[in-house]
Amino acid sequence: MTGLTAEYGLWLLFAVVLAEQLGVPIPAMPLVMLAGARVADDPIYGVIALLVAVLASTLGDLAWYVAGRRHGHRVLKLLCRISLSPDTCVRTSESTFTRYGLATLVIAKFVPGLSTLAPPLAGALGMRPSAFMLFNTAGAVLWAGAALAIGLVFHEQIGAVLDYLAGLGSVAAAVVGTLLALYIGYRWFDRQRAMKALRAVRLAPADLLDMLDSGVDVTVIDVRSGLITDAEPVRIPGALQIALERIDAEAHRLPRDRPVIVYCACPNDVSAVRATLKLRAAGIADARPLLGGIDGWKAAGYRLEAIAPAAGV
Repeated sequence: MTGLTAEYGLWLLFAVVLAEQLGVPIPAMPLVMLAGARVADDPIYGVIALLVAVLASTLGDLAWYVAGRRHGHRVLKLLCRISLSPDTCVRTSESTFTRYGLATLVIAKFVPGLSTLAPPLAGALGMRPSAFMLFNTAGAVLWAGAALAIGLVFHEQIGAVLDYLAGLGSVAAAVVGTLLALYIGYRWFDRQRAMKALRAVRLAPADLLDMLDSGVDVTVIDVRSGLITDAEPVRIPGALQIALERIDAEAHRLPRDRPVIVYCACPNDVSAVRATLKLRAAGIADARPLLGGIDGWKAAGYRLEAIAPAAGV
């Protein structure tokens, strides 16, 4: 690593930060910290490294923001297909946006999973480009500045660690590579096992339509977050709006003697699956998630109804 940074320096820093923000599962902060360790000998290098890291981060985030603005939640589904992070990070990102608003972009890079998902989610939710650039850039400066500062403060310890690893030579590289491969393999296997279990219990949109048209007494629950329903105020006819976070509190009000179908607007129906598990734990045995959520329902061309605005809006 020391040799690479000495030879390629800022170009390597730019490439790694950009790759991480585009979704490649490689950590950029250690490299930024390594750049910070050089600041003790060359303060000007630290200023340039900060600008390079912020530029790379902003370019990657801007690409995802534009994609989210143009393609909405389909971009989030793509991210969860190519990422090793759990799909629940999408719901976590939505919840964080609901709680903190624009400030989410300032803290996003310090939260695993949120860093990559925050820009496309901001675009999908219709955040103004000027507001996105202001708060996202502030977050990039804070993140890169913190990493550089850590590298500066601990530059002696970082140097000692690098010298030790250099002494190990190819053995260190082999150990790190093996550990990384084992980690990625475990995450991939765990993800595939979970998705196989989920596919077995989901209900197809056509089956739900048949139940509704034939007069089956069924309860349909929409667990999308308030941000998502505000951006797209339609639902499956007759659906009850109960946010995922309120499922536990509302479960006792739901009937136990009829099917309960839950849907969301998230990759792999993860929020609907989580709500289904909560409902089953509460004694509602015939609870199932809807395959494809509301996006699958719309893609099939089935009817929707408008969601009335909340009182006082």
